[in-house]
Amino acid sequence: MTQENQPVESVSQFRRFAMAVCLIGVLVQLGLTAYYLGMGHKAQPHHLPVGLVSPAAKRTAVMTLLTQNEYFKVTDYATADDLIIAIKRRDVYGGVDITASKPHLYVAGAAGTAAATLLKSTYTGVVQQQTAAALDEAADAGDTMTVSAAKDLNTPPTVTDVVPLPSDDVNGVSLGFLTQALALGGTIASIGLGRLIPRTRRSWRRGIAHVSILIIYAVASAAVILWSMTWFGVGETADRGEMLGIFSLISLAITASTAGAVALFGPAGALIGAMYFTLGTVISGASILPEFLPSFGKHLGENLPTGAGVQAVRDDLYFPAAPIHQHLLVLGLYAGIGALVVLITNMLPNRKNRKSEVELEFVERIEGSERREPVNL
Repeated sequence: MTQENQPVESVSQFRRFAMAVCLIGVLVQLGLTAYYLGMGHKAQPHHLPVGLVSPAAKRTAVMTLLTQNEYFKVTDYATADDLIIAIKRRDVYGGVDITASKPHLYVAGAAGTAAATLLKSTYTGVVQQQTAAALDEAADAGDTMTVSAAKDLNTPPTVTDVVPLPSDDVNGVSLGFLTQALALGGTIASIGLGRLIPRTRRSWRRGIAHVSILIIYAVASAAVILWSMTWFGVGETADRGEMLGIFSLISLAITASTAGAVALFGPAGALIGAMYFTLGTVISGASILPEFLPSFGKHLGENLPTGAGVQAVRDDLYFPAAPIHQHLLVLGLYAGIGALVVLITNMLPNRKNRKSEVELEFVERIEGSERREPVNL
């Protein structure tokens, strides 16, 4: 009876397992779809920082145009030189100087193509409106416009890209790809080390060894990223030493925090690393600028290792005058707290002199068929 019922029970278990897997897959897909579309399907700017150089007589009219949809957050500057300095520090994404007879727009393509495109389109639209108003005014007054005046009105507005993207990265997508590679590689490495290290007895030596391996991996990972960047001419003008340090800190922040979560919660802690890759890269600011994300995504993204890493790399590559201490602090906290958790969890159980997750019974279940002694009949 037992042998006859066993296949039926196995089929029933298989069906329940298959249904559970399908249900989990559908729920995960539903959640990710809602998340991705919620973050990026209708990306609109929210208080995008821009600069304005304007005489007092024109300021009110221009401010009304820039702030009517709450797209822009405007900061006044005394001169165009002050505006350019602010752009190079990434205090603002761009700005306009309307002190001369013809307005002049300044943008920073390297800060984000979406912001530069929005500034250009807004600026061009305003200039075209002003041109149309000037033509209507001249027509109503019966003035005969000279050829030079007509050409002047139809001259395309002046735009200067203060910090352009390099020719090898015209779309500005390299940062997103690099972040994804770091997040995925770091997660896999953390999980692998989490299975390898426990095969030795817990002790302070094992804790130091685990943390040391995480640091060595982080530096190696950063070196590989830098090497691969040279294949495509990305970051050729950047300081290699600084980039190595930043990439190493990003990798360590991801691997150490994931390893710390695994040490505390077991295999379920690896979901932290999966979150960096699946959720964190979307709101990192690499492909969608923080000011184009919903408020929740903006604040969460800039406080994850992926978001802080993207901003630190972007500033170091294209905006050397911009301060990056806040981004490095976020990365340092993830790396330091994660490494501390790994160290402590490896040391505390030492008094019991036991091994960790990989128990003898687990090994026997895997290798039991090979290790059993033959039975003599």
